[in-house]
Amino acid sequence: MSIVKYKTSNLLLLFVSAFFVHLISATAFCADSPNSSSPLIKTIIVGGDHYYPPYEFLDDDENPTGFNVELTLAIAEVMGVSTDIRLGPWSQMRSALEAGTIDALQGMIYSQDRAQIYDFSPPHSVIHQSVFARKDSPPFSSLDELQDKEIIVQKHGIMHDYLKNRQGNYKLIAKETHAQSLRLLASGKYDYAVVANLPGLYLSQEFGLSNLVRVAEPTLAGPYGYAVQKGRPELVALFSEGLSILKNTGRYEELKNKWLSPLEPSGLPLKKIVKYGSITVLPLLLILIGISVWNNMLQKKVATATSDLKKEIMERKKAAEEAEAKHQQLIQADKMATLGTLVSGVAHEINNPTGLILLNIPVLHKTFEVVQDSLEERYENSGDFMIGGMKYTVLRKQIPQMLDETMGSAKRIKRIVSDLKDFARMESSEIDQMVDINRIVEASVRLLTSTIHKSTKQFSLTCAASLPLTQGNAQRLEQVVVNLIVNGCQALQTVNQAVTVSTRYDATKNEILIQVMDEGIGIDKQHMSHILDPFFTTKRNDGGTGLGLSISSGIVKDHCGTLNFQSTPGQGTTVTLSLPVSKSEAVT
Repeated sequence: MSIVKYKTSNLLLLFVSAFFVHLISATAFCADSPNSSSPLIKTIIVGGDHYYPPYEFLDDDENPTGFNVELTLAIAEVMGVSTDIRLGPWSQMRSALEAGTIDALQGMIYSQDRAQIYDFSPPHSVIHQSVFARKDSPPFSSLDELQDKEIIVQKHGIMHDYLKNRQGNYKLIAKETHAQSLRLLASGKYDYAVVANLPGLYLSQEFGLSNLVRVAEPTLAGPYGYAVQKGRPELVALFSEGLSILKNTGRYEELKNKWLSPLEPSGLPLKKIVKYGSITVLPLLLILIGISVWNNMLQKKVATATSDLKKEIMERKKAAEEAEAKHQQLIQADKMATLGTLVSGVAHEINNPTGLILLNIPVLHKTFEVVQDSLEERYENSGDFMIGGMKYTVLRKQIPQMLDETMGSAKRIKRIVSDLKDFARMESSEIDQMVDINRIVEASVRLLTSTIHKSTKQFSLTCAASLPLTQGNAQRLEQVVVNLIVNGCQALQTVNQAVTVSTRYDATKNEILIQVMDEGIGIDKQHMSHILDPFFTTKRNDGGTGLGLSISSGIVKDHCGTLNFQSTPGQGTTVTLSLPVSKSEAVT
């Protein structure tokens, strides 16, 4: 474990230490940022000590406050992330970080042993440790003189770790908070308390512990910054970059002056400042010039690294979105393949009884015609009579009608099953068929009969006569038409609003046009430029995936066609699908 010795009599060491802390901070960030491969961070859970003033503590309303808390919130603000700050007993918060239930601790003193467990950001402070005792306690000159003494330390704090691993007979009394440690000492229990300097001074003043004094000036110091689990370079980079921004904008100094300056040591006497300043002024000036030059270089490197990192993040985000779009298309293709298998089996099961109905209905029709003569003769001789609970005069009119309706329904079932098999059938993706657009539109409408009837009472289909053929893939074009009609039905707010589907031939452009108009809610202007983007949908809460129009647009482009959208919010939308006429069918 490594803790830096701190000598208040040496100004040169102060500036040199500050220089190297700044250098390590910026270098660590420059090393981590460009190589970060983690996704964008949206929310981080940050933990801390609930009783470590003025750095972090809970106020009278149990809300987190202190220098560390405001620094974390400021970093989150400039880095564009959300934070959840949780304060609790220090030992529990360390365990929470190791267990992964929190992402970071906002204040932990660095040591070599801790560096084996955690990754650290550049320090945002330097924490000095002091030995507190009662006023009647004898002075001491080194920690070695505290052997065989009862020493109160914070449980799992830096001095607990340090003294536990230090050779010697130290009798350590571990307590959860500095407040507990100082109160016990003030009450006459144990010999000394080794605690952080500023929290010790703060709590002594707050509780009026007038019988406690620092036995000596602060003797130990350690870098104090953010700690995260090993293998989280994106978090280290986030805190490093945010801290660098706050320092460059002056906001860090504002927070430091607000929380820490009132309790920091008052400094050296004027005579000593003049004495040592006259001896070290030239080296200090050189160091300051070097710091300024180096700082400018690091700022340029940080700016370059930040720009490269943002560019890389955007590229990876775009690549991830494209990969997800392809993945969803594969899922859709797999669903269609499965649908094709299911439809083939179901169609077979439906076609068998439907075929029997189609065979039996004509036989029943002829049978009724044969026996009707006998029934008429009985009616003339005996008057009206009952058959199967119905009067014969009613039955003779309804039986032919019932048989005709049953025959028509069976034919409709057979036609729908055939359309469904065609739609779900796995076919070649080649665009090499001569396609009749009217047949595709009519088949699509038949497939969507139930959806259309549930959505609107005003549906109309108008197909132009003698449309020329186009070259394409009938199954894929049918997928597009189905998607457009479904979208039109979903846009309606009442069943009294209309959906109109029509086809026509544009001789001036030699194109076949399919037009789907609805009187629905329309499309907002800010959404018009994104409606063909993968995963863009305004119906996410209703199960929309945002893939329908994107896939349809790709199919239309493969057919050398276009999709045009015209929409007025609150009045409706018109979608026009244009397809080129086959060269062999071109009208001259």
